[in-house]
Amino acid sequence: MSHQTAKSQGLVSCHECYKVSPAGSHLCPRCHAHLHPRKTASVQRTMALLITATLLYIPANIFPIMITSQFTDAEPSTILGGIFILVQMEAYPVASIIFIASVIVPLAKLIALYFLCWYATRGSTANLRQKTQLFRIAEFMGKWSMVDVFVVSILVALVQLQGIMGVEPGIAALSFSGVVIITMIAAESFDTRLMWDRLAAHNNEVFTDTVADNTPL
Repeated sequence: MSHQTAKSQGLVSCHECYKVSPAGSHLCPRCHAHLHPRKTASVQRTMALLITATLLYIPANIFPIMITSQFTDAEPSTILGGIFILVQMEAYPVASIIFIASVIVPLAKLIALYFLCWYATRGSTANLRQKTQLFRIAEFMGKWSMVDVFVVSILVALVQLQGIMGVEPGIAALSFSGVVIITMIAAESFDTRLMWDRLAAHNNEVFTDTVADNTPL
């Protein structure tokens, strides 16, 4: 049995609210988002953004995310260094939140998007529902990775005691912000419908071969 997509039936789905509209429509009648059958060069743009985010992820974890100065002494602190200090202070819940949001989530989102780009071009067409759900989870969770940046921003605003003590953002704060923002853009650039297009093409090929084999000579 052949597999039909909305595109093959002259329809287009909204990537915001998923309402199906006739092909040729420019705006979604429900949420007024711009409609397009497929995002142009989706995988290529997503991969370019992911590579950029990966390059930024390295300095985000190596360089200090904040620099604490007291009198004449300055003490830089990386993300992992700050987590280790929190563990030593037995602030386990805060350390866990920062570790998950600032280390695990960005890395998991990068890996998930890399795999989805692979599946959209050459990977297996099995379990596409689970892969689509994986994309939705990665898209949602990636927006909550700015915990460290928020902490640094609050400390910079509050811990300024007339030159006695000060907190300044390090270069890693800018790099980490870039990772979060670029991965969010990468998720927006990726079109999950490409994976379903491959499934449709595969099923249609199987259907065509089956019909050809059963056609009497």
